[in-house]
Amino acid sequence: MENVTELAAALRAAVRGDVEFDAAARALATMDASNYRRVPVGVVAPRDADDVAAALAVCRAHEAPVVARGGGTSIAGQATGTGVVLDFTRHMNRVLSLDPETRSAVVQPGVVCDTLRAAAAPHGLTFGPDPSTHSRCTLGGMIGNNSCGSHSVAWGTTADNVRSLDVLTYRGERARLDRGGRGVSSRLHGAVDELVSGHLALLRTGFPDLPRRISGYALDELLPEKGRDWARAFTGSEGTLGVLTEATVRLVAAPAARALAVLGYADESAAAEAAPGLLAHGPLTVEGMAADLVGDAARAALPDGGAWLFVEMGGGHTAEAEANARALCRAAADGTTGHAVLVDPLDQRALWRVREDASGHATRMPDGGEAWPGWEDCAVPPARLGAYLREFRGLLADHGLRGAPYGHFGDGCVHIRVDFDLLSPRGIAAFREFGTELADLVAAHGGSLSGEHGDGLARAELLPRMYGDELVGLFGAFKDLWDPDLALNPGVLAHPARLDENLRFTPLPAAPVPVAFAYPHDGGDFSAAVRRCVGVAKCRESSVATHVMCPSFRATGEERHSTRGRARLLHEMLAGEVITDGWRSTEVRDALDLCLSCKGCRSDCPVGVDMATYKAEFLHHHYAGRRRPAAHYAMGRLPRWLRLAAALRLAPAVNLAGRLPPLAALAKRAGGIAPERALPRLPHRPFTREWRAGGGAAAGGGRPVVLFPDTFTNHLAPEAGSAAAAVLTAAGLRPAVPRGPVCCGLTYVSTGQLDQARAVLRRTLDTFDGLNAELPGGTPVTVLEPPCAAALRTDLPELLPDDPRAHALAGRVRTFAETLNEGAPDWQPPRLDRSVAGQTHCHQHAVLGDAADRLLRERVGLTGQLSTGCCGLAGNFGFEKGHWEVSVACAEEQLLPAVRAAAPDAVLLADGYSCRTQLQQLGGHRARHLAEVIAEALPGTA
Repeated sequence: MENVTELAAALRAAVRGDVEFDAAARALATMDASNYRRVPVGVVAPRDADDVAAALAVCRAHEAPVVARGGGTSIAGQATGTGVVLDFTRHMNRVLSLDPETRSAVVQPGVVCDTLRAAAAPHGLTFGPDPSTHSRCTLGGMIGNNSCGSHSVAWGTTADNVRSLDVLTYRGERARLDRGGRGVSSRLHGAVDELVSGHLALLRTGFPDLPRRISGYALDELLPEKGRDWARAFTGSEGTLGVLTEATVRLVAAPAARALAVLGYADESAAAEAAPGLLAHGPLTVEGMAADLVGDAARAALPDGGAWLFVEMGGGHTAEAEANARALCRAAADGTTGHAVLVDPLDQRALWRVREDASGHATRMPDGGEAWPGWEDCAVPPARLGAYLREFRGLLADHGLRGAPYGHFGDGCVHIRVDFDLLSPRGIAAFREFGTELADLVAAHGGSLSGEHGDGLARAELLPRMYGDELVGLFGAFKDLWDPDLALNPGVLAHPARLDENLRFTPLPAAPVPVAFAYPHDGGDFSAAVRRCVGVAKCRESSVATHVMCPSFRATGEERHSTRGRARLLHEMLAGEVITDGWRSTEVRDALDLCLSCKGCRSDCPVGVDMATYKAEFLHHHYAGRRRPAAHYAMGRLPRWLRLAAALRLAPAVNLAGRLPPLAALAKRAGGIAPERALPRLPHRPFTREWRAGGGAAAGGGRPVVLFPDTFTNHLAPEAGSAAAAVLTAAGLRPAVPRGPVCCGLTYVSTGQLDQARAVLRRTLDTFDGLNAELPGGTPVTVLEPPCAAALRTDLPELLPDDPRAHALAGRVRTFAETLNEGAPDWQPPRLDRSVAGQTHCHQHAVLGDAADRLLRERVGLTGQLSTGCCGLAGNFGFEKGHWEVSVACAEEQLLPAVRAAAPDAVLLADGYSCRTQLQQLGGHRARHLAEVIAEALPGTA
């Protein structure tokens, strides 16, 4: 490759799309969802096929390799590369046309699978293949890998659903691929015909007969008896033959109704042996999952067993689908340990989510150990799956490895993450040895090394063990005819790299780096915490009403603003090759700038990435010994300023200044506050002063509870504190308020001022030492502000891991609803019998859970659901200069539309002060804490 600077300049001159050669763009594209890492020289996001052609011409002139990339969720490494990455997700991401009559659609390669399915749904149609990443994987990637998904027993692989493809070769030839290949150049057509006709016997006998044969090139699709289908032959070529620019795909009729039969078995081998017998019933899915991957909550919805088959049945209406599912259960009853039939779509979706998240959950063993792909999707004939799984378990045991199988049992395809040691030379050698032996085992069962995700860098080296040297030699010849320069995705599939080269963890530091947080679930190792992100990209889902993660990505659509993107940048920061200035990195700082610290990823990410904590850690190191942004001083140290204002009784003066535009503008400019924001009004006196003026704790012998005067309740919303005290007292509890200053440290943590956060938290613990002497041991601590409760539960023990007081206090923290449900379960609160709208705070969603709140609302007679997204204010985030647009976009995603659509008499609830402020400032809506709503309905309250 010639000078990279010249290459970048030439691409910028020739391409209308985005051309990015900066460190951040390169770092974001180093990995996919595999074990592999290859560093590109740059990223190009073309706008159309002509842009692709222009980019290829420039790369050809500069001898630069090219890798096509969609959602970056490939599990075998084929979406990584060392040359120029073509990112099709930004601009070439549309459904161009859809014809219900012919049941077909024309799509660009960057369109997300679910986008196509949503466009087809109004016509009663769908796109059959649906990998577990269907909410973010692209059609181009699915065609490249010949993806399948859970419905392949009914609708086949992607190759079965492709009609024609428009592609460009590296040398610039345009081709329309379909049956017969009429749109292929005479040069390529003639050369390929000669290759096929010269090896007819081998092509007719050299491929195993099974539904999930994905490995290698599908050269047999070019046989005359198969109609010489060039589109099918190209599907699954992993970007090594040509670059896809447009596809015409087949759509299938979606059943009007579905029911899910869940069959229990003693173990996964028993489930696997039963799966082929169910195919005669015409199921839409036959998915298997072992108990290893099912949590306690999901287990409660499943019948007894150590493994389960999820068998979806369709019907013209709900009753028919349910009848079909129950008939299947009766037919399969002899071999099962139990069964259940789910008809409600929400119940079905909950279980399917368990299955789809398995690719993430499986990366952590029950004891917290790491597990990795690499042998993610081998497939054997379905009738041999049970025997194969038993031998596979034996092979794992022989190598001292562990893993939890799951997958498409009806098609004989097994997914598994294995606890390989990919950090040491010895472990990597064992990884290679295991892979070689497993390839032989798969071949012995007549299987395919890949049953869904392609060979990529993970398995291509071992293809001779499956196909033999002669057929693999044909694969190489086929590649050479299409790409004689070997410039399209080199090292993948044909002329492969070694399976133990390019491993993603090799450049990471060997020893843990010094950090402030304890990272108890990652052995105190920040690198291990960052390694949690395996790249399944659930954070890139564009619209998920039940998730919080990742609001900034949904607002901007940029990879660097997704949880995965930020984790990639942190990985490269630790590696030090692309991002070379460590904790001082501006690339990481800029990507984290739009992280709202909502903690949504902590619960919504299948592997529990906690980007809010990683951001705080980074900011702590980034600004160590340096001047910080003004907002860190103004809002990061907000508790200090509010205490000072209260002590000096400055509220009237501060409020007057906030109402005078020149003074308000000056204050906002000095504090790094967005000029669009209004400054909140300060109450005349904080809650603690009102509490003491009113005589403090209520008399009586009720069970004591501590009412924690967090900064927001105490200094900005004392009415919530007073209401909570009244309700707790009415419920027969006896609230007590600490006499000294207490703070959860939230604002210090969110701005990365962790030394000060620790000092604040130690002072809080000291205050509680005195209070604890007056109250019974284990007295619950009620925290009204959800992010403060979350900080005390998680940040407190993780910042002060060696202080037993920190763990004790964290264990005593309760939300307002938890306190009432646990401490006064027999109390009859006033009935309101009204509908609700508003917001469940994102930290409550991620850390605390809202089950207690839903129960309390039910007891009060408040019906309906609260929005579960992020309000967009997120503490200091929405107030900081430069964040206004993203903050508003987050609020407009779920919260504001839901409030606007609420009934006129609906109660607006938002326990978080930020959420209430956002509703007031953006829509003029007055929301209240649940404590306020209940307090107003207490007998004798005006």
